[in-house]
Amino acid sequence: MASGDQMAEIGEPGDMEEVNEAQGLEDRSSLISTMERNGKTQPDSPVKEKKLGMMKQVGERSPLASNSNGSKDRPYSDQGGDSIDPEVTSLTHQLPPTHSPNSSTIGDSLLKKGASIRRSLRFVRNKKDKTLKQEPLQSVTEITVEEKREREREREKKKEEVNESYILPEIPLIPPSGLSAGSPVGSPLKSPVGFFQRKEGGEIAEDSPPSQKKHFRTHSDSSTIGNSLMKKGASIRRSLRLVGNKKDKTLKQEPLQSVTEIRVEEKREREEEREREESVEIKESYTLPEIPLTPLSVMQINELIKTEVLEEAHLNLLSLRQEFQREREECMEEASPMELAKKEKDLSILYRAMQEKVKEIVCNSNSLPSCNKELLMHVARVIQEEETREAEPGGVVGLGDWRGAWREAVSKGVEATLKRVNLDRPEQNASWLAIHLGLLGKAIVEDLEKVKGELQGSYPPSFNVFSTYMSCYHGAVSQHLNTLQQQVTDLKDYYALLDWIINCYESEKIMSSPSLRPEMEAEKIGLSLEEGFLDQLKGKYCMRAKEDMRASLDRILELENEDIWIKKQAPETDDEHFLNSDIHMDIWTKVKSNAVNSKRIDVNLEMRVVCSCLEELQQFPKRFETKLTYCCNSVENPSLWADYQITYINTFTALKEHMEGYRESCPTQVDHLSREVDGLVHRLVQGLEDQFKNDVRPYLRRMMTRKWLSTDEDFQQLYSRTEKLTHRCSQMRPPNVQTFLSRLHYYVVKEYVSQLMKNNYSCKNRKHDKAATKMRAQWDKLKDLFKEMTAHDWLHPVGDHLSNIIGETNKRDIKNHLKLFVADYPDISKKHLSAVLYFRGLMRGRERQVILQRLTELKRELGTAGNIGDNRRALFSDMQVTNTDCLADMPFFCLLLPDS
Repeated sequence: MASGDQMAEIGEPGDMEEVNEAQGLEDRSSLISTMERNGKTQPDSPVKEKKLGMMKQVGERSPLASNSNGSKDRPYSDQGGDSIDPEVTSLTHQLPPTHSPNSSTIGDSLLKKGASIRRSLRFVRNKKDKTLKQEPLQSVTEITVEEKREREREREKKKEEVNESYILPEIPLIPPSGLSAGSPVGSPLKSPVGFFQRKEGGEIAEDSPPSQKKHFRTHSDSSTIGNSLMKKGASIRRSLRLVGNKKDKTLKQEPLQSVTEIRVEEKREREEEREREESVEIKESYTLPEIPLTPLSVMQINELIKTEVLEEAHLNLLSLRQEFQREREECMEEASPMELAKKEKDLSILYRAMQEKVKEIVCNSNSLPSCNKELLMHVARVIQEEETREAEPGGVVGLGDWRGAWREAVSKGVEATLKRVNLDRPEQNASWLAIHLGLLGKAIVEDLEKVKGELQGSYPPSFNVFSTYMSCYHGAVSQHLNTLQQQVTDLKDYYALLDWIINCYESEKIMSSPSLRPEMEAEKIGLSLEEGFLDQLKGKYCMRAKEDMRASLDRILELENEDIWIKKQAPETDDEHFLNSDIHMDIWTKVKSNAVNSKRIDVNLEMRVVCSCLEELQQFPKRFETKLTYCCNSVENPSLWADYQITYINTFTALKEHMEGYRESCPTQVDHLSREVDGLVHRLVQGLEDQFKNDVRPYLRRMMTRKWLSTDEDFQQLYSRTEKLTHRCSQMRPPNVQTFLSRLHYYVVKEYVSQLMKNNYSCKNRKHDKAATKMRAQWDKLKDLFKEMTAHDWLHPVGDHLSNIIGETNKRDIKNHLKLFVADYPDISKKHLSAVLYFRGLMRGRERQVILQRLTELKRELGTAGNIGDNRRALFSDMQVTNTDCLADMPFFCLLLPDS
C-alpha cells in the first residue's frame, strides 16, 4: 500500500489539471491508449480514476478493468487490479512512426507521461519470471527540485503555446474517405473516426501490414474515441458560434453567449426536469415488500414508528399481526390466554401509535419541505394496505377507517393553517378584519398551490388529494367565518366579511386562481355555511347600516351647532351664490356609499340597505327643526335668522332631490321622506314669512290714515323691509324662491288694500284727489318691486282700479270704472266696494246706492254672482271689512232721499 505522502505525490494537481483543454485532450488520449494496451483499461475511463486505483489493495479488481479473455490468469498490480503485458518493456516500443508533426508531439508526450508514470510507480521488471515488481513509492520530500522545475517549465510552455485569440482551421463537414476504419491516423485531432482499425472481436486485423500493426494500440475502442472527439469539436463550435460561409469557405464568429445566461438556462432546465419528475403521480397498484417471518420487538417497532421509518415499522407490524393470528388460530398449548391478550394489547397499541403518527405526518405535510414526498408515499401505502386488511377475520379491535383518519388529519392541518394567519384585535387596528381576510385568502392559495405541486403527486389517484383538501378548506373556512362574525360590530367589518364571502372567495383572487387550474375547474362545491348564515349576516348588516345612519345624522347636528349656530356665523354661499350648507351632501354621500357598497355584494341587499337608511332619515327633519329652534332662539339679528332659514330651505330641498333617485327601489320610504321634508320646508318658509309680517305690521297698520296722507315714513319702512327680504330671497334656490316671493307679493298687496276695509279714515273736503295720487305713486313702486320676481302679475291692476275710483271727481262717473274692476277681481263684494266709497268720502246718498247696484248687475252679467270666481285670483275674499255703514245694503228705493 502507498503511504499518504506518496498518494499526495500521485494526485498532485500540477500533473493534469492545469493544462489547457486542447493539450489536455491530446495528452489524455495518448495516455489512455497506452494504458489500455498495458492494462486493458476501457478507453473512456478518466485518468483520475486510474490514479485513485493505485490506492486499492493488491488483488482488488477495479471497475475500470477490461473483461477480455485471459484477464483472470494475469496477476493484479496495485493499480486497481489492472494487469500489464509482460512483453512490454517500455512505452517507447509501442509508439507509432512519426507520420506528421502531430504524431511526433504525441510520441514526445507519451514518452514524458510514461517516464512520469514509471517514476511515480517505480516499476522494475524481473527478466526471469517476466513479472513486474513495485518498488516503494518515493515520498513527497524526496521529489527533487529539478523535477518540480521541469513540471513548471512544461506548464508555462503549454500556456504560451495556447493563445486566447486563435483561428480554428476549417472543419470538414464530411470526413475524408481516406480516413476509414482501417486507415492509420497521425493525430487524434485530425481523425474524428477513430485511432485504429479493429476486428469485430476487438483484436487487430490480420491482413494489416506488420509494420503497421505495431503502431496500433490493442483493446482500444476507436469509435468511442472518434465520437468523443466529434462531441468535443461540436462543443467547441457551439461555444465559439462558428458559422461556415459556403461561398468563400470562411468561418464567421458569432457573439459568444455569456456564462451567466448558460448557467441560468441550465438551472431552468434542471428545475423543469425536477418538476416533471415530481409531477409523476404514484400508481394506484403497488407490490408489498416481503413481510419478515420474525417481527421486531414491540419496543423496536414503536421506536421505528416514532422515528417515522414507516415502511419497516409497518412490515414488522404486519408480521406481528400474522404471528398473533397464527397463535390464536392454532391454539397452541404453550400459548396461554394471558400471553395472547398481552400480545393483542401490544398490537393494538402499536396500531394506534401508527395511526397517530400517520395523522401527525399528514397534518403537518403541507408545512414540510418537498423532500418528504417519500414519507407521504409510505403513508399512502400504509393506508391502502390497512384498508385491504380491514375485512380480514380476526382483526385488531378498535382499528379501521384509515381513510377517514387521513381526512381528519387533512382537516386538522387545514385548520392549523387558518389559525396561523395573523388576527389583530379591533382595538389594535381599525382595519383588523379586512387585513385578516386578505392574509387568509393568500394563505389558502399558497397552501393549495403546495397541495397541487407537491402533495398531490405523493398519493395514488384514488386519494383525490386536491378535492379532499378543497372540501376541508370549505368546511374549515366556514367555521372560521362563523367565529369571526361573532366579533364584528362595525358596518365596515360587516361589509368586509360579506364581500369576502360573496365576491372574493370564489373569484380569481382565491379559489379560482389561475395557479390552481385545471384542478379547481372540476370542483363544483363551495363554502359549507350553516343554513341561513348569509341571510342572518345580511340582516345584521342592514340593522347596523340603520344604526350607523342615525349616528351620522347626530354627528351632523353636532357639527352644525358647533361650527355655525353657537358662533353665530353667517352661512356660506356656493358657486351659484345661493346660501348653502353641506348637510345634504353629507347625508347623500352616506346613503350613496352604503348603496354602492351593498350593490357590490347583492342587488337585493342594496335595496334593503337604502330602505333602512331612508327609514332612519324620515325622523331627521323634525329632529333638525327642534335642534335649530333650540339653538337659534337667542339669535337677535333678524337678517341672520332669515339667512339660516333660507339656507336650510335650500339644503333640505336638495336632499329631497337626491333621495328621489331611490324612488324606484324604495317608493314607500321616499314618499314618507318627501312629506317630512316638504313639511320642514313649508315651516321654514312660513317662519320667514311670519318674521316679515311681524316686522312690517306696525307700518301697515298706519296706512290709509290721516298720518299716511301727510307723510311717507311708514310706507318707506314697508318698502325698505320688503326690498331687503326680496333681495335676500335671491339666494334661495328655485322653485322655493318663486313660491315665497309670490306669497310675499300677495301678502303685501292684500295688507295694503285691507287698510281701506277698516274704515279708519274718510277723505273729505276733496282730499280724495291727494289720496288717489299718493296711492298711485306708492303702488307703482310696489309693482316695480315685484314685477320681475313673481308670477302674480294679476295683482298689479288692483292699485290702479282703486286709485281711479278714489280719485274720480264726479261721483256719477265712479260706476264707469266698475266693469274692468269686476272683470279683474270678481270676488269683490258690496261690502268691499262700500269700504272703498267710504274712504272716498261717499258714505251715503243716492249716488252711492247706484254704484253698488251697478256692481250687482256686473257680477250677474259676468256670472260670478254668489261666488268668488277664480279661486286662484281671490284677493278680496280674504279681506275682512269692519265698521261698514249699516245702510250700505238697504234697497235702492228706500234711499230715494235728496242729498244733504
